Amino acid sequence: MENVERPWAALWSLVIGFFMILIDTTIVSVANPAIMRALGADINAVIWVTSAYLLAYAVPLLITGRLGDRFGPKNMYLGGLVVFTLASLWCGLSGSVGSLIAARVVQGLGASLMTPQTMAVITRIFPPERRGSAMAIWGSTAGVAMLVGPILGGVLVDGAGWEWVFFINVPVGVVGFLLAARLVPRLATHAHRFDWLGVVLSGVGMFLLVFGIQEGQTYAWGTISGPLTVWELIIAGVVVMALFVVWQWRNRAEPLVPLGLFRDRNFTLANVGITTVGFAVTSFGLPTIFYYQLVRGMTPTQSALMMIPLAVLSGALAPVGGKLVDRGYAKVMNIGGMLLFAFGLVLYAVLLTPDMPIWALLIPSAVVGLANAGLWGPLATLATRSLPPQLAGAGSGIYNTTRQIGAVLGSAAIAALIQARLAAEMPGGGQSGAAGDFAGAALPPMLHAPFSAAMGQSVLLPAAVVLVGFAVAFFFVKVPAAPKPAPAPKQPAPR
Repeated sequence: MENVERPWAALWSLVIGFFMILIDTTIVSVANPAIMRALGADINAVIWVTSAYLLAYAVPLLITGRLGDRFGPKNMYLGGLVVFTLASLWCGLSGSVGSLIAARVVQGLGASLMTPQTMAVITRIFPPERRGSAMAIWGSTAGVAMLVGPILGGVLVDGAGWEWVFFINVPVGVVGFLLAARLVPRLATHAHRFDWLGVVLSGVGMFLLVFGIQEGQTYAWGTISGPLTVWELIIAGVVVMALFVVWQWRNRAEPLVPLGLFRDRNFTLANVGITTVGFAVTSFGLPTIFYYQLVRGMTPTQSALMMIPLAVLSGALAPVGGKLVDRGYAKVMNIGGMLLFAFGLVLYAVLLTPDMPIWALLIPSAVVGLANAGLWGPLATLATRSLPPQLAGAGSGIYNTTRQIGAVLGSAAIAALIQARLAAEMPGGGQSGAAGDFAGAALPPMLHAPFSAAMGQSVLLPAAVVLVGFAVAFFFVKVPAAPKPAPAPKQPAPR
């Protein structure tokens, strides 16, 4: 831990940029129909507007985390913020879908440079016994951003046009840069011998895995081009990542991913836990949004507003959760958070019926919002509590990579399951590319019941995955409470 005068000011300046880049993982989904109309793009092209960003964001995370250790997390964060902000301007000015996709790739690279540095800076400027409150703010930012994105996207698209989904990042990016340049300290760098073979293997392996999983549904899990199939791509990715792990084990100089980090039980288990959370947070929104829009006839903005209890409770409870983590309750909070999250998702599965009162559907949203207080902050604290400063960037890169892989897996799995459940509940429904062919208008009343049943059944998948995180949470080593500060010495009374 390094001595910093104003760690909280540094944290809040980082939160601005972190919130912005995470919102961009979900905000564009609401704008897709408007982008299709404005740029004359087909559905496959517009899907790549999101896919390109997620690929460019997820693939380099292991590398960019290590770069922060070598060149300084502040330098990497500011550089990434400049790239992200300029790419956002390029996105809004794009006159073709090809230009927009290219800009989204650059935007994703900027986000990848920034993300590991936020967590690494917190690890280095807050002492372990005070890190819980800081990680609660960082974690709730991640949780809220992924859910606020569709709400903000709906408001901007309806009120100003799809371009403002990207233009809004420009003033936020400028403010975030000025604050971070002034308030984030320059931390000591650590000389590293860069593992170039590890860089190549991790980059190629991650790309093959993420592309195969993320785009599998697009190609119906079959042929991509010529003899190349989705499953061959995924298997190749697994093989390359296995070679990467072997190389990291055999590299006696300085590996890109120090496997010794996984000797820390809490670090290993927290990576499993955040993978299940990333999976569930990304996947449960899709069937619920489809239900709100296609069965209940809501607009995109109205359907996104159904997540308000979740977003409000997640943000409001973050400081309380942080104080409880600092008092040594991270393990207990995570057990309770995982259980509440699973319960909230099961509630969604039960309540997604055609005639359910709208107010009742706010209850599971509130339950999941309450659960978030036990997820993001406690997991991040458990993961980073014992990280040495020189490995903060590497640890942050690993942690954020596993979270993003969970999100990609969740996105792909829920799309496949929705299609399968539609095929089972609605004859011919599984041949329509999930619910995509129904977009744009409410379903006929005769289809409300089977469609609702398919969406409710789909939500049980993220619930089951969260229960894996619940089981894992029992094996964390309890983090001790923060010591109480020593009382200030009494000043002698003036004579």
